Amino acid sequence: MSTSAVAPAPPAPSTPPVATPQRAARSRESLLAAAMTAPAVILLIVFFVVPVLLMFGLAFTNARLISPRPPSVVGFDNFLTLFTDSYFWASLRNTAYFAVVVVPVQAGLALVLALLVNAKVRGRNFFRTVYFIPVVTSMVVVSLLWRFIYEPDGLLNQVIRAVSFGYWEGTDWLSNPATAMPAIMLMSIWQAVGFHMVIWLAGLQTIPGELYEAAALDGASRWGMFRHVTWPGLVATRTFILITITISACSLFTQISVMTQGGPLDSTATVVYMAVRTGYEQQSTGYAAAVSLVFFVIVLGISLVQRLLTRERG
Repeated sequence: MSTSAVAPAPPAPSTPPVATPQRAARSRESLLAAAMTAPAVILLIVFFVVPVLLMFGLAFTNARLISPRPPSVVGFDNFLTLFTDSYFWASLRNTAYFAVVVVPVQAGLALVLALLVNAKVRGRNFFRTVYFIPVVTSMVVVSLLWRFIYEPDGLLNQVIRAVSFGYWEGTDWLSNPATAMPAIMLMSIWQAVGFHMVIWLAGLQTIPGELYEAAALDGASRWGMFRHVTWPGLVATRTFILITITISACSLFTQISVMTQGGPLDSTATVVYMAVRTGYEQQSTGYAAAVSLVFFVIVLGISLVQRLLTRERG
């Protein structure tokens, strides 16, 4: 009796996976997200990544803004010259002086204003608008306005003469080395405090109201509520504010360029102003790139230290 082997049936052809509606929706969302972020990414590359890479390259050359000679590599000569440049050290001291004063004062004043406008009082929207108006005003316009205020016959000296009944005539605030930088500090704090007030205000509104109710039931005072509820709830906000104010203070330029041009006697010169003047007025772009590179490393180090000191523990 013979048996015939049955041949196995051939495997069925594989069918391509059918796209589900969820997968198609995710693909559309990814394309839409890429299209929306593309302009910002392009601007970031063109105006940040490319200049930073050029700065790293030019810092080691003797490139000039306008010169018939092509730039050549000079190694660390620009940095050796920079570290022996008295104007650089004076600019660095002025920048540090400005940042050390402005950062805590501006952050603290902005927090006080945020606490005031966050209270449930009549007209708080009006005060929020008033405090924020200087922020949306051009820094050049603000600098020109305050330069007129600080003139010998300006508004500030007239108020001083009126209040003191002519006993004190005031001074030429921007031409006096002892008062030029404090005058710029006052103007800078006034102009930017509204912006950081809004950031503090946003942080305050993220703190749950139940925490304040529980603290009130426990008999906590206003200071106790601020110390044990408000301040711990603003950890992320204060880290962001301190870093942004520090970076803004270290990049001080517009006020100096409009109001004092680094004077008198280099008492208001800053590192950013030095870099711009060296690169454009003196046309030494290689040396200006070295200044910018050193300052970039300094500011980056300060920001990292601030981030480590103000981060939330455990």
